[in-house]
Amino acid sequence: MPEGHTIHRLAADHEQRFGGLAVSASSPQGKFSDGAALLDGLVMDSAEAHGKHLFLGFAPLGWVHIHLGLIGRLDFGDGPAPPPTATVRLRLASPEHYADLRGPAACELLVDPEKQAIHDRLGPDPLRPADDPDRVWARISRSRVPVAALLLDQKIIAGVGNVYRAEVLFRHGVDPYLPGRELPRPVWDAMWADLVALMREGVRTNRIDTVRPEHTPEAMGRPPRQDDHGGEVYVYRRTAMPCLVCGTQVRTEPLGARNLFWCPTCQPAKDAGGGR
Repeated sequence: MPEGHTIHRLAADHEQRFGGLAVSASSPQGKFSDGAALLDGLVMDSAEAHGKHLFLGFAPLGWVHIHLGLIGRLDFGDGPAPPPTATVRLRLASPEHYADLRGPAACELLVDPEKQAIHDRLGPDPLRPADDPDRVWARISRSRVPVAALLLDQKIIAGVGNVYRAEVLFRHGVDPYLPGRELPRPVWDAMWADLVALMREGVRTNRIDTVRPEHTPEAMGRPPRQDDHGGEVYVYRRTAMPCLVCGTQVRTEPLGARNLFWCPTCQPAKDAGGGR
């Protein structure tokens, strides 16, 4: 499932290509035919993201709400658009550009109160400047749940996925099994600031890079990472490989139906009486 930086990048891509323009809309797959008929010929006046939810604004009609889920994808191309395939749920097009949506978990038309209801059930998003990290802290600081599980709860913090979860915990030396209420406030403040910076860079580059300058392939004289997800990382999907900082083998275990990755030396468990 795409992480939050990807959705914010998609919002920016829609703004760049279609903002202020009347677009044609169609649903070759047929599952969004009624919605596409209402959108056809309207001006897209805004695009925004909150966590893993994308909203395309078409005032006064409302919003197209898109959640890509596990298999959804959005692809852009230059006009004139070629004939769409039958798997396209929604095509938006102008004379210069087109965008094809395939396989989303959600593609629906919403009015303002329905859109607000989605925002209300989501936690703060590090990529939304007005969002308040104190709201996240209020939930984390009261919880006995491992901090690694809390970071993936979209009702607590929106947009953080498995990669950013693993990497921000590593970068701050946090045991992923530490109960949220035992996380020191200064560490949380540093983690939030780090997520803001890392995810903004992810929007800019359209990939996830989390290693510090001294741990890049060039600085360490090591081969670049080879992985479908791209980007240079410390622990994500590096099971049994040596930690880039201390050389300890990276570990993995299931947590909350997702694989957790961490270095047991750089992220030590608490002593007996408080640890796992």
